[in-house]
Amino acid sequence: MSSKTLSEKQIELLRYLFKKSKPLRVFTVTDTQSSIAKELGISRQALNMHLKKLRELGFLRTGRGFIDLTDRAVQLLGRQSGEAIIVLRIEPSKRLNIYSSLSNLPVEKVYRVTGDVDVIIHVSQPLLEEVLNRINTLEGVRETRTYVVIETIK
Repeated sequence: MSSKTLSEKQIELLRYLFKKSKPLRVFTVTDTQSSIAKELGISRQALNMHLKKLRELGFLRTGRGFIDLTDRAVQLLGRQSGEAIIVLRIEPSKRLNIYSSLSNLPVEKVYRVTGDVDVIIHVSQPLLEEVLNRINTLEGVRETRTYVVIETIK
């Protein structure tokens, strides 16, 4: 759909909502309620009762065809839902090999950048240790620095 099919008011609304929005990491389940109930060995009615209670307690958001776990649910499960940034300095002669290896890591983004560092990696916090261990095995990495995101401001 192109912006030409939207009214000026709809575009204004989208701009307003974007300005007011805060980026969130969302854990979404798109399985049907029937398949979830079957997998858990409970009736669909029982599943609906549990979902309703979890929604009321602030652990879930639900809608047509999706269930989102809130940060509160992720924390209750003892999982970290945060993000981390890894910054690398690389030996110039090893760059191509390292870029190739980095593309296989379980990370969200890998950026090749200019400046006093060579690479910036965006990774989810639960995978941080695994990713750092794999980076530490790469020949030619001069330096790594890691930053854990404590809050997304915009």
